[in-house]
Order: sequence, then C-alpha cells, then structure tokens
Amino acid sequence: MADDDLQSRSDEIARMAQGRSVRIATAESLTSGALASALGRGEEASEWFAGGVVAYAESVKRDVLGVTAGSVLTAQCARELATGAARLLDADVAVAVTGVGGPDPEEGLPPGTVYAAVCVGDEVTDATWRFDGDPSAIVEQTVMAALGLVRRALR
Repeated sequence: MADDDLQSRSDEIARMAQGRSVRIATAESLTSGALASALGRGEEASEWFAGGVVAYAESVKRDVLGVTAGSVLTAQCARELATGAARLLDADVAVAVTGVGGPDPEEGLPPGTVYAAVCVGDEVTDATWRFDGDPSAIVEQTVMAALGLVRRALR
C-alpha cells in the first residue's frame, strides 16, 4: 500500500470524523493493529480516535468483545466485533476485521478471505472481500478496504 494513499485516506477520515463530532474505534484480528495504526495517523487523532482492541485470540474476541460461540471467520463475527468495540470504547463508529491472512487456508476458507463490519449507532453493515497475495499484502489490502468502509459510513 502506498504510504501517501494510506495517509490521504486517514486524513480524510479524520476530517469527516471531526466534522461530524464522532469517535471511532477498531476491533482487529487479521490485521493485528494495523487498522488502528492507520487511523491513528490521521490529523488530530486524539480528538476523534477512541482506540482499538487487537483480538487475535479467540478468547479475547469472546471475553472482551462479546463474540458468541461459533466460527470467528464469518461476517457475523465481524459484526459482533464492531458492536463490541463500539460498546467497550464508547465510540459512535467502530470498524472490525477478521479473516484468513494465509499462507494456508483456515476452516476451509482460502487465504485472503476477509470479513469486515462497521457499526454506526445501532446500524451494522458488513462486507466480505477476497484478496490475493502473501499475508502482508492481504493485511495491507484489508486496511485500505476497511478505511474505505469507514469513509462510506461517515458520508
């Protein structure tokens, strides 16, 4: 991912969040904090970025964010991660990602299978993506796509 593209997208989200006076949070599995790091690069992040939870372990997803029993590689899990992050971090908007980074398949899903969700108040929208590449390329593509999901939610 081009550093300039990431910075541009983060700054755009920053302006939108400040303009709407909203707090944004993240819940991440696949990206291990890369999404929170990208948002934290945005202008005046301390004014609008609440923080994030890296929930790599299944127990963290369940015990901290309230994800119900079942596969953690689903759109439903992404939705529960997003609502859990919004609740836990008192955020108006929360974005979450989970998926298969690779290099091997998991639960019958190929590498690059990504589930994301964004929670705005009581509304939750999810997305499913299929990315190509090695694990780091999949993480980069996931971060950019998730930032796009946040941007659309703020419009």
